[in-house]
Amino acid sequence: MDTNHLINFASDNSAPVAPEIMAALLAVNQGPALGYGNDSVTRGFEEQLKDVFECDLRAFPVATGTAANALGLSVMVPPYGSIFAHRLGHIETDECGAPEFYTGGAKIALQDGENGKLDAAHLDKVLSQSGAGNVHHIQPAVLSLTQTTECGTVYTEAEVAALSATAKAHGLGVHMDGARFANAVVSLDCAPADVTVKAGVDILSLGATKNGAMAVEAVVFFNQEKAQEFEFRRKRGAHLFSKMRYFSAQLDAYFADGLWLKFAHHANEMASRLAAGLASSDTASLLYPVEANMVFTKISGEAMAKLEKSNVLFYPEGPKEDSVIRLVASWNTTSEEVDAVLSLIG
Repeated sequence: MDTNHLINFASDNSAPVAPEIMAALLAVNQGPALGYGNDSVTRGFEEQLKDVFECDLRAFPVATGTAANALGLSVMVPPYGSIFAHRLGHIETDECGAPEFYTGGAKIALQDGENGKLDAAHLDKVLSQSGAGNVHHIQPAVLSLTQTTECGTVYTEAEVAALSATAKAHGLGVHMDGARFANAVVSLDCAPADVTVKAGVDILSLGATKNGAMAVEAVVFFNQEKAQEFEFRRKRGAHLFSKMRYFSAQLDAYFADGLWLKFAHHANEMASRLAAGLASSDTASLLYPVEANMVFTKISGEAMAKLEKSNVLFYPEGPKEDSVIRLVASWNTTSEEVDAVLSLIG
């Protein structure tokens, strides 16, 4: 394999930092600035998000999506509480127990749902039988939605609103894991507020690392009641950085002039091109609707062997012999790279 010409479909995490983000880091690296978020860039970023989401809010930069999810959930659920999430949700499959650790032992109550999404009617039935108020039962506390889902599908505004209304009718808060939130907003062609604060979401883990940033996410509080508590939990969790301006500068550039949506639109477009090619192939079949920048497909054993010997980075899903793979488009994926993968799969 020629490591100088790798084609990345392994993850949007594997993509390089966007030049606009790198330029912002260089620009902020001039002279002194107050630490721990007291700099003008951090304060300005929070004001910028108020415009993006059309509401008053609090927002806190952290370095990783795991920190954003785990620390965000920690202010929403007590140690004797439960977090309702899809069985394939990121907080269950990819956080190494961080939500349970930072909440002091809260339980994730896993639910099924088609195409990686929860259903409001099912959630209502489960919560009605959850034993709320019974001292012998773990107490339902929060609903967590992964947007975009781990299957590459997207919750619509109506679906988020219905799930949020159901959760709140049973006394639960609503958290959204938005590591690929930009891709969902582009897919829905909606305002960011429509699928979050206006749909009942209390706290959003807002991703940027997967969409061009170097290393930064934001925990956004639409319900500001818990924001002060979060400040202490962030410090205790080692995510209050002394040189916060370098994290905030990434977010400042990310949201400037709609850059975050531009990158997501391109990634989604490349995934759609890839999905169209796979759908017309005799040697591949799509496993889920392609609604954002992730494609899950079953390919032939011959195509799998070709990919493994090629310069294409990708992840298998499950046992190798099943020939099921995940392909993720990024902000810098090219149409030529998409076509190269399609030519290998046949």
